[in-house]
Amino acid sequence: MSQPRKRRIVWSHARRRRGVALILVLGALTILTVMLTESQDESSADFAGALSTRDQLIGEYAAKSAINLSRLLIATEPTIRRAVAPMLMLLMPGGPPPQIPVWEHADRVLGAFNDAEGMKGFALLAGVDTKLGKSLGFEGAGFDVQIIDEDSKINVNAPARGDTFSKVRLGQQLAGLIAGPQYDPLFSTKDADGQFSDRPDVCAAIIDWTDPDQDQDQGFCDLGTAQAQAASPEDSFYTLLPHPYERKNAAFDSIEELRRVRGMGEDFWATFVDPDPDVPDKRVLTVWGQGAVNVNTANPQTILALVCSQVEREVTPICVDPAEATKFLMALSMVRGFTRGAPLFGSPKVFATALAGSGMFGGILTSLGVQPVKLKSPAEFEKLVSTESKVFSIYATGRVGSGTRETRTRLHVVVDFRNAPPPGVDPRLLDAAKTAAEAAAPGSDAAAAIDAVLKPQPGGTIVYFRNE
Repeated sequence: MSQPRKRRIVWSHARRRRGVALILVLGALTILTVMLTESQDESSADFAGALSTRDQLIGEYAAKSAINLSRLLIATEPTIRRAVAPMLMLLMPGGPPPQIPVWEHADRVLGAFNDAEGMKGFALLAGVDTKLGKSLGFEGAGFDVQIIDEDSKINVNAPARGDTFSKVRLGQQLAGLIAGPQYDPLFSTKDADGQFSDRPDVCAAIIDWTDPDQDQDQGFCDLGTAQAQAASPEDSFYTLLPHPYERKNAAFDSIEELRRVRGMGEDFWATFVDPDPDVPDKRVLTVWGQGAVNVNTANPQTILALVCSQVEREVTPICVDPAEATKFLMALSMVRGFTRGAPLFGSPKVFATALAGSGMFGGILTSLGVQPVKLKSPAEFEKLVSTESKVFSIYATGRVGSGTRETRTRLHVVVDFRNAPPPGVDPRLLDAAKTAAEAAAPGSDAAAAIDAVLKPQPGGTIVYFRNE
């Protein structure tokens, strides 16, 4: 009887040992599975990160290519203007041909150097076969480009020059922009800082942020006042805030810096500064530009602000009646639609004449129901406007497709074309005598290098660069 019992005990121990081994094997497989899964996840993440970095770099260079091509397009505008001058002079006799806004069609004109879709659009535009060209297009990448004329906007950096004329001009332009009765609700409630800021306060705050003096001057913002009226110190408002700071007393570095100015709430920003962040052409204000506003490229709201800054507002319907203002804005938009982007005015004088109801465009505006405008001084008004632009913002977005993922890199560059020589001219040869004298001077290598950087180039001078 003892033998079977012993055998049963031995078999029981064996079964238990086999169960422990199975558990150990399953545990080891589980641990190895977790380790392999984690290793695979880390490898996949590293690989995806490497691909993303690669695509970002490709997208950045695609955007830079778009910027350089855009600079070339703007630089060639005078050559294009001379080629079509006879046609423009037939449409606008009595003066030199106006600047052609070639930058407004940059996305299609530069399509030959873009991806397959861009090349197709260029082929339809130009009526050519891009396959016959060499070194055209991108493979696996592309770009979107938009060029914004900064001289078509009101430059809030003008008072940084320190002269009275710049303050008066900006004050009048801002007053004309915000004076409409339809904007009363924006100045009757508390702003983002919990303070009340009326029109003169906001207008003066913009001027005081950049001008070099220490006093608050509200008189520049009165349409009927040409002399400054000293008020409290400029910092009196900012020092009383929960988180106090000082105004800059220097030029704005970017449009976003305007948010630090008194009264710059979200409603004010969306109405007057940047109505649509995705459409920068709708901006009315700028921190770049020459100062005079190009009336051929300015949006209708900016033109309305300029007009209302140089008239007797009380007797000018478009400045006090929202319905008349809307009619004026719609009439300008319709006239531009008729011309399909061609410049309307050959000179500031032609624009002033059109506002008075005379000339070809004056007759068109009158036929659309716009009453003639009587300027206080047409000669002074002509100093505030221009028909040629020299400062441009280039927004370029590089696109790289990788499977179902698309990587985008957006660059914003501001280029100044003032004093830029025409393409094909070496800037170093424009003043050979000066170059020879500098070459013989002590430390000429360093001086020549600095001078080469600062000397205007055919592609303009980059004054702002931002990777957005």
